[in-house]
Amino acid sequence: MIYRRPADLDFALADCPRQERPGKVLLTTPDYFDVEYAINPHMEDQIGTVDKSEALRQWQAVRETYDALGLDVHTADGAAGLPDMTFCANQTLPYLDPQEGRRGVVLSRMRAEERREEVPYFAGFFSERGYDVRELSDQVDGSFEGMGDALWHPGRRLLWGGHGFRTAPAVHDALSEMLGVPVMLLELADEDFYHLDTCLCPLDEQTALVSPGAFSDNGNALIRQLFDNTIEVPAIEARESFACNAHCPDGEHVLIQRGCDVTIEQLEAGGFTPVELDTSEFLKAGGSVFCMKLMFW
Repeated sequence: MIYRRPADLDFALADCPRQERPGKVLLTTPDYFDVEYAINPHMEDQIGTVDKSEALRQWQAVRETYDALGLDVHTADGAAGLPDMTFCANQTLPYLDPQEGRRGVVLSRMRAEERREEVPYFAGFFSERGYDVRELSDQVDGSFEGMGDALWHPGRRLLWGGHGFRTAPAVHDALSEMLGVPVMLLELADEDFYHLDTCLCPLDEQTALVSPGAFSDNGNALIRQLFDNTIEVPAIEARESFACNAHCPDGEHVLIQRGCDVTIEQLEAGGFTPVELDTSEFLKAGGSVFCMKLMFW
């Protein structure tokens, strides 16, 4: 159930069972957010440059936006010594079991040692709320960084899986078997786009934002095969302003870094409602709106 190119496909998107959009959103407070090390190219030369008061204001604006859109907003406290914990898309992959209606998460295995101690906090958060908390088997080699590299196709039980910098291909085989879903495997080809969520943003069942230069020819072809409409983001907006690290929680509103003018114009032309937010302090660490939240059921 792993697919790498259109020729591998033996089903149509409509064959995948429907899956409701998650309605809960988790945000982790940026009390300890900073750039203290460099584990991706965007962090280089940014150590010690974060304006923490401004970061808090930006984070609060993101939270208020989700509140205004009517989502069920939850918050978790950041922890001392874990400056990247506020990027809470990375520590788990939430899922909904269609057979039994059970809700759960698969725990990540962070590639960077600096981030590994974040995962137990999220395991505790979900365990305390009655979610199934699952780990990858010890027999599965390689790291896994949650929704940084595993994206649900809106409205369908299908995963998009990224690999190349943070998540191992073998992990996607394991996720496919564990969750009973097909995985569209995309190799990441540019270290600036170290996670899949930096270069692919599914908006609704038919539409996605994409940075084509981040993928191989097979990857781009696979994306175009399953999304009827692909909005190609200009390279500079994808690379410098993280335009593809946007988030569309409801199929209409797209939360996106302020100033991505070409992308915003294309979104409006496609019938979406862009909501511009300033995440400039978080861009210094290599993340924007999508990285700053976790959607779950």
